[in-house]
Amino acid sequence: MADRSPLSPQLLIYAYANGYFPMPDPATGQICWFRPDPRAVLPLDQFHASRSLRQTMKHVPFQIRIDTAFTDVMKACAAPSVREGTWISEEFIGAYSELHRRGYAHSVEIWLNDQLCGGLYGVAISGAFFAESMFHNVTDASKVALYALTEHMKKRGMTLLEVQFMTPHLKSMGAIEISDEAYTKVLQEATASSSRF
Repeated sequence: MADRSPLSPQLLIYAYANGYFPMPDPATGQICWFRPDPRAVLPLDQFHASRSLRQTMKHVPFQIRIDTAFTDVMKACAAPSVREGTWISEEFIGAYSELHRRGYAHSVEIWLNDQLCGGLYGVAISGAFFAESMFHNVTDASKVALYALTEHMKKRGMTLLEVQFMTPHLKSMGAIEISDEAYTKVLQEATASSSRF
Protein backbone atom coordinates (compact mmCIF):
# COMPACT_ATOMS: atom_id res chain seq x y z
CA MET A 1 0.00 0.00 0.00
CA ALA A 2 1.34 3.46 -0.90
CA ASP A 3 2.51 5.76 1.88
CA ARG A 4 -0.14 8.49 2.10
CA SER A 5 1.57 10.53 4.81
CA PRO A 6 1.73 14.24 3.99
CA LEU A 7 5.49 13.92 4.48
CA SER A 8 6.08 10.64 2.64
CA PRO A 9 9.47 10.38 0.91
CA GLN A 10 7.81 10.17 -2.50
CA LEU A 11 5.74 13.30 -1.95
CA LEU A 12 8.62 15.28 -0.47
CA ILE A 13 10.90 14.50 -3.41
CA TYR A 14 8.14 15.37 -5.89
CA ALA A 15 7.39 18.63 -4.07
CA TYR A 16 10.99 19.85 -3.94
CA ALA A 17 11.57 18.92 -7.58
CA ASN A 18 8.55 21.06 -8.48
CA GLY A 19 9.38 24.10 -6.39
CA TYR A 20 7.45 23.46 -3.16
CA PHE A 21 8.46 22.81 0.43
CA PRO A 22 6.40 21.98 3.54
CA MET A 23 5.92 23.79 6.83
CA PRO A 24 3.25 23.19 9.45
CA ASP A 25 0.61 25.76 10.30
CA PRO A 26 1.73 27.16 13.70
CA ALA A 27 -1.83 27.10 15.03
CA THR A 28 -3.10 23.74 13.78
CA GLY A 29 0.04 21.79 12.93
CA GLN A 30 -1.45 20.98 9.53
CA ILE A 31 1.16 20.59 6.77
CA CYS A 32 1.13 23.49 4.32
CA TRP A 33 3.06 23.69 1.05
CA PHE A 34 4.92 26.85 0.08
CA ARG A 35 6.23 28.20 -3.21
CA PRO A 36 7.44 31.74 -2.43
CA ASP A 37 7.75 34.37 -5.14
CA PRO A 38 10.35 35.79 -5.06
CA ARG A 39 12.55 32.89 -3.94
CA ALA A 40 15.84 33.23 -2.09
CA VAL A 41 18.85 31.45 -3.56
CA LEU A 42 22.56 31.64 -2.81
CA PRO A 43 24.69 31.65 -5.98
CA LEU A 44 27.60 29.33 -5.23
CA ASP A 45 30.19 31.75 -6.58
CA GLN A 46 28.80 34.69 -4.61
CA PHE A 47 29.17 33.41 -1.04
CA HIS A 48 30.45 36.35 1.00
CA ALA A 49 32.87 35.40 3.75
CA SER A 50 33.30 38.41 6.02
CA ARG A 51 36.68 39.30 7.45
CA SER A 52 35.62 38.00 10.87
CA LEU A 53 34.42 34.72 9.36
CA ARG A 54 37.71 34.27 7.51
CA GLN A 55 39.56 34.88 10.76
CA THR A 56 37.37 32.34 12.54
CA MET A 57 38.01 29.69 9.88
CA LYS A 58 41.73 30.40 10.06
CA HIS A 59 42.11 30.28 13.83
CA VAL A 60 39.38 28.00 15.21
CA PRO A 61 40.10 24.27 14.67
CA PHE A 62 36.66 23.35 13.38
CA GLN A 63 36.17 19.94 11.81
CA ILE A 64 33.76 19.74 8.89
CA ARG A 65 31.86 16.48 8.47
CA ILE A 66 29.05 15.44 6.17
CA ASP A 67 26.23 13.04 7.03
CA THR A 68 27.67 11.70 10.28
CA ALA A 69 24.97 13.11 12.60
CA PHE A 70 21.98 14.00 10.45
CA THR A 71 19.21 13.55 13.02
CA ASP A 72 21.29 15.29 15.70
CA VAL A 73 21.59 18.32 13.41
CA MET A 74 17.82 18.37 12.88
CA LYS A 75 17.18 18.15 16.61
CA ALA A 76 19.69 20.92 17.27
CA CYS A 77 17.95 23.12 14.69
CA ALA A 78 14.66 22.45 16.49
CA ALA A 79 15.97 23.32 19.95
CA PRO A 80 14.19 26.21 21.72
CA SER A 81 17.57 27.88 22.20
CA VAL A 82 17.87 28.13 18.41
CA ARG A 83 14.36 29.34 17.57
CA GLU A 84 11.23 29.88 19.59
CA GLY A 85 8.17 28.03 18.38
CA THR A 86 10.08 25.77 16.00
CA TRP A 87 8.27 24.16 13.08
CA ILE A 88 10.68 21.19 13.11
CA SER A 89 8.38 18.69 14.80
CA GLU A 90 9.00 15.01 15.51
CA GLU A 91 7.00 14.30 12.34
CA PHE A 92 9.47 16.39 10.32
CA ILE A 93 12.48 14.81 12.01
CA GLY A 94 11.15 11.34 11.21
CA ALA A 95 10.30 12.20 7.61
CA TYR A 96 13.60 13.86 6.77
CA SER A 97 15.59 11.19 8.59
CA GLU A 98 13.92 8.69 6.25
CA LEU A 99 14.89 10.88 3.28
CA HIS A 100 18.43 10.83 4.66
CA ARG A 101 18.42 7.05 4.81
CA ARG A 102 17.32 7.02 1.17
CA GLY A 103 20.12 9.37 0.14
CA TYR A 104 18.07 12.52 -0.48
CA ALA A 105 18.67 14.53 2.70
CA HIS A 106 22.07 15.54 4.01
CA SER A 107 23.75 17.38 6.84
CA VAL A 108 26.89 19.49 6.94
CA GLU A 109 28.24 19.44 10.47
CA ILE A 110 30.75 21.57 12.31
CA TRP A 111 32.56 19.92 15.18
CA LEU A 112 34.90 21.38 17.79
CA ASN A 113 36.72 19.16 20.28
CA ASP A 114 34.49 16.26 19.15
CA GLN A 115 31.35 18.23 20.01
CA LEU A 116 28.72 19.11 17.42
CA CYS A 117 28.62 22.91 17.57
CA GLY A 118 26.91 23.93 14.32
CA GLY A 119 25.50 22.69 11.08
CA LEU A 120 22.73 22.64 8.54
CA TYR A 121 20.54 20.14 6.76
CA GLY A 122 18.53 20.01 3.58
CA VAL A 123 17.33 17.98 0.63
CA ALA A 124 19.42 17.22 -2.47
CA ILE A 125 18.04 16.24 -5.87
CA SER A 126 20.65 15.94 -8.62
CA GLY A 127 22.32 19.37 -8.91
CA ALA A 128 20.02 21.16 -6.47
CA PHE A 129 20.26 21.51 -2.69
CA PHE A 130 17.28 22.84 -0.75
CA ALA A 131 18.58 24.19 2.56
CA GLU A 132 16.09 23.77 5.38
CA SER A 133 17.62 25.02 8.61
CA MET A 134 20.88 25.69 10.41
CA PHE A 135 22.11 26.16 13.97
CA HIS A 136 25.19 27.11 15.93
CA ASN A 137 26.32 26.80 19.54
CA VAL A 138 29.68 28.42 18.79
CA THR A 139 30.08 31.78 17.06
CA ASP A 140 30.15 31.52 13.25
CA ALA A 141 29.73 27.72 13.21
CA SER A 142 26.58 27.86 11.05
CA LYS A 143 28.29 30.27 8.64
CA VAL A 144 31.20 27.85 8.34
CA ALA A 145 28.70 25.09 7.57
CA LEU A 146 27.11 27.17 4.81
CA TYR A 147 30.52 27.99 3.35
CA ALA A 148 31.47 24.30 3.47
CA LEU A 149 28.20 23.43 1.71
CA THR A 150 28.89 25.83 -1.15
CA GLU A 151 32.41 24.43 -1.58
CA HIS A 152 31.13 20.84 -1.53
CA MET A 153 28.45 21.64 -4.08
CA LYS A 154 30.92 23.29 -6.44
CA LYS A 155 33.19 20.25 -6.27
CA ARG A 156 30.23 18.01 -7.09
CA GLY A 157 29.14 20.13 -10.04
CA MET A 158 25.88 21.17 -8.38
CA THR A 159 24.37 24.50 -9.40
CA LEU A 160 21.37 25.49 -7.27
CA LEU A 161 21.40 26.32 -3.56
CA GLU A 162 17.87 27.29 -2.52
CA VAL A 163 17.40 28.99 0.85
CA GLN A 164 13.63 29.63 0.79
CA PHE A 165 13.02 33.12 2.25
CA MET A 166 15.43 36.04 2.34
CA THR A 167 16.73 37.13 5.74
CA PRO A 168 19.31 39.81 6.62
CA HIS A 169 21.61 36.98 7.75
CA LEU A 170 21.41 35.20 4.37
CA LYS A 171 21.64 38.45 2.42
CA SER A 172 24.88 39.31 4.22
CA MET A 173 26.36 36.05 2.94
CA GLY A 174 25.42 36.64 -0.68
CA ALA A 175 21.85 35.35 -1.05
CA ILE A 176 19.64 37.01 -3.67
CA GLU A 177 15.96 36.87 -4.59
CA ILE A 178 14.75 35.70 -7.99
CA SER A 179 11.29 35.47 -9.51
CA ASP A 180 9.31 32.25 -9.53
CA GLU A 181 9.76 32.11 -13.31
CA ALA A 182 13.54 32.38 -13.00
CA TYR A 183 13.58 29.89 -10.13
CA THR A 184 11.59 27.36 -12.15
CA LYS A 185 14.17 27.55 -14.93
CA VAL A 186 17.22 27.05 -12.72
CA LEU A 187 15.40 24.35 -10.76
CA GLN A 188 14.61 22.37 -13.90
CA GLU A 189 18.20 22.68 -15.11
CA ALA A 190 19.62 21.58 -11.76
CA THR A 191 17.32 18.61 -11.25
CA ALA A 192 17.95 17.41 -14.81
CA SER A 193 21.72 17.32 -14.29
CA SER A 194 23.77 14.23 -13.54
CA SER A 195 25.38 15.85 -10.47
CA ARG A 196 24.99 14.21 -7.08
CA PHE A 197 25.59 15.45 -3.55
